[in-house]
Amino acid sequence: MAEAQTRESAVATGMTLAWWARLIPSTPAVISSSGSVSFGELNGRANQLARALRHRGLEAGDAVAVLCGNQVEFVETVFATVRAGLRMTPINRYLTADEVRYILDDCDAKALISDGSLAGAAAGALAGAPCCSVWLSVGDAGGAGRSGGSTPACEDYAQVRDAEDPSDLDDPSAGTTMFYTAGTTGRPKGVFRSAASAASMLGLNLFGYREGGGDVHLCTGPLHHAAPLSFSLAVPISYGATVVLMERFDAAETLRLIGRHGVTHTHLVPTMFHRLLSLPAPVREAADLSRLRNVLHGAAPCPVVVKQRIIDWFGPIVWEYYAASEGIGSFVDSETWLAHPGTIGKPFTPGQMIVGDESCNPLPPDELGLIWLRAAPGGRFEYYKDPGQTQSSYRGDYFTLGDVGRMDEEGFFYLTDRSANLIISGGVNIYPAEVDAVLLQHPAIADVATIGVPDAEWGESVLAVVELQPGMAASHELAAELISFCRSQLARFKCPRAVDFVPDLPRQDNGKIYKRLLRDRYRAAADRPLGG
Repeated sequence: MAEAQTRESAVATGMTLAWWARLIPSTPAVISSSGSVSFGELNGRANQLARALRHRGLEAGDAVAVLCGNQVEFVETVFATVRAGLRMTPINRYLTADEVRYILDDCDAKALISDGSLAGAAAGALAGAPCCSVWLSVGDAGGAGRSGGSTPACEDYAQVRDAEDPSDLDDPSAGTTMFYTAGTTGRPKGVFRSAASAASMLGLNLFGYREGGGDVHLCTGPLHHAAPLSFSLAVPISYGATVVLMERFDAAETLRLIGRHGVTHTHLVPTMFHRLLSLPAPVREAADLSRLRNVLHGAAPCPVVVKQRIIDWFGPIVWEYYAASEGIGSFVDSETWLAHPGTIGKPFTPGQMIVGDESCNPLPPDELGLIWLRAAPGGRFEYYKDPGQTQSSYRGDYFTLGDVGRMDEEGFFYLTDRSANLIISGGVNIYPAEVDAVLLQHPAIADVATIGVPDAEWGESVLAVVELQPGMAASHELAAELISFCRSQLARFKCPRAVDFVPDLPRQDNGKIYKRLLRDRYRAAADRPLGG
């Protein structure tokens, strides 16, 4: 590739990593439990993999699926596809073979890169995905790697990669990443955005990175989710920051890694905040947070008391965003949030967000409604191969994620809950996030999910499903105490009528609770006949 004149030109062609590889080749780009790789090494491996995929018939616009955990090979694939003009789809490593097969087929994947430990699911999925003709396994795939029937031959990822030239591509072409929604209302949908739209985020240094200046970002979430891949990998690497990869989140290990590597930035979700705050005081007090400058969070409403405690501990370095795979709306810093507790901030630009009714008609200040986001010029997303769903998601230039909220007189937005989580009891709307925020203040609770369950008299009644802190025992007395605690802070009609204690709440691997799965379980139990 010809010498890039500016970082911006490198972004436009998907070669930002190559830009930094020339400037800081020996600086660690990624540190993981299995070792580290420098910017120069990572760039060379990305070039090798890009060539390997091209030599196996993939062309610009083709799709590559990735079924891996947080490991260096996942990172290599990200930067190989983005410079080869390919469309990469990360797949949740915890999906079943049938679920993986659906995404492979729906995204038209021509290649699959999978972890050897997931070879069984990969082979099962590939058997029903005839469009996928290339299969690379990171590590030994065992017996599952033997080709048979319609399953493509399994090749060793490292051998395939290492056989290629590591020099920069002569003809880079910016690719893109297509994530799949969680499928809260049915089958997951691919959210497609153009390469130019996806690259626009890399041109905004919203997180205060010092370009090539030794910043370190701790990635706590799974890379197959949009926020960790974007905010904890693509953005920091694009500014020459080192990324420390966690295989999975652990609160105590998070603090250890922050101190050991001098972490300056990280991305967390509210559940992680609560887990960190639940650590014993001596563990929290011993943590070295001296270099930490920016903690970014989003993905779910954060209870005010939890965020207040995190800011008290970390300092005014906490930033919150409102966004999803489909687009981005607002940011808010700690100082502004402290002046307006609970806000998700103001939109980037006037009119970027509104609170409206089902038709996107704006509502007056402080009236609850759907939060609508305006698509960026030339950056409208589309649901892949589903123009009907795409069209129905828009009202003119605006779309909604189904979140309910309000805007105050000063123009600050507040997120109430997802419309799908709404409980309607006796004709009254109840937002579970408000109840969760109160119950999380009780010292006995490790985590909680408030849901609506069928009720013959009220339509739905409020149930708190509780995971207790270690050492706490479930009892009728504790359940009554929790209900009373909630009633001391909320109107009685909002509070749980019952509490159910469970060993573990069902979670997505990014820490968010699967409320839909929880609701389905309890509703199925309610529908089951007596003695069934």
